[in-house]
Amino acid sequence: MNDVQEPIFDVAHLGHVELLTPKPEESLWFFRDVLSMQETAREGQSVYLRGWGDYERYSLKLTEAKQAGLGHTAFRAMSPQALERRVKALEASGQGRGWIDGDVGHGRAYQFTDPDGHLLELYYDSEKYRAPEALRPALKNQPQRTPDHGVGVRRLDHINFLGRSPVENRTFMQERLGARLTEHIVFDDGTEMGVWLTFTNKAYDVVYTRDETGSTGRLHHIAYWVDNREDVLRAADIYLENGVWIEFAPGKHAIAQGFSSHSRQFMLPNSLCPQTMSR
Repeated sequence: MNDVQEPIFDVAHLGHVELLTPKPEESLWFFRDVLSMQETAREGQSVYLRGWGDYERYSLKLTEAKQAGLGHTAFRAMSPQALERRVKALEASGQGRGWIDGDVGHGRAYQFTDPDGHLLELYYDSEKYRAPEALRPALKNQPQRTPDHGVGVRRLDHINFLGRSPVENRTFMQERLGARLTEHIVFDDGTEMGVWLTFTNKAYDVVYTRDETGSTGRLHHIAYWVDNREDVLRAADIYLENGVWIEFAPGKHAIAQGFSSHSRQFMLPNSLCPQTMSR
């Protein structure tokens, strides 16, 4: 009988993403007013936002910077013990960078990079979101009432990284964090061009797609979840009415057969590319 590697369930979920923006007020307008995310904190040059279904204090950190791009991506561990186990595995990989004290809404975190140079971090202690009186939901099993304006994105769904080697990054995420491969794109010559990985019962949490420029550490897009196809179509109407560039019109994605629409927040190199999607 062939040896089968035991699954690792030490990572609970994708926690939050930090995006860098040279136009902080425009970015805040897009995520807060168009996507209807809620601002929960400000610190230094950063604003923290969340979708109405995110259970932690925030899922997006917008930080003012000279150039648009990706700051860091954070994952939450299942337990303090799980965090320590993954840190040992990351230290052994040579990709570890060390502990930081934490950030708004979460405790100390261990920072590391994937083989492509994307800055990642893993934490456990987290502040659960508590809605103020005006935003308290009628249903107790959701953290906040649904917004009455804009797209109404529910929660952070996934992040898609660009990378020189999807295979190398996939292997790292599988061996060091316990990610599970759900789908991939393999050319006839055997080249793996894209990999879709999950830590949860979702179709995927993290994606690596081949960067044909040969660059490292770049972002393709982040995605926020909406409940159904009509929400995706409605989002496209809202984008149109607000002058938001629609990069990819609503349509069915071959991977996981999700229904999605891509937009650009502003037309700059390395622009932020949020996606609304429903499966």
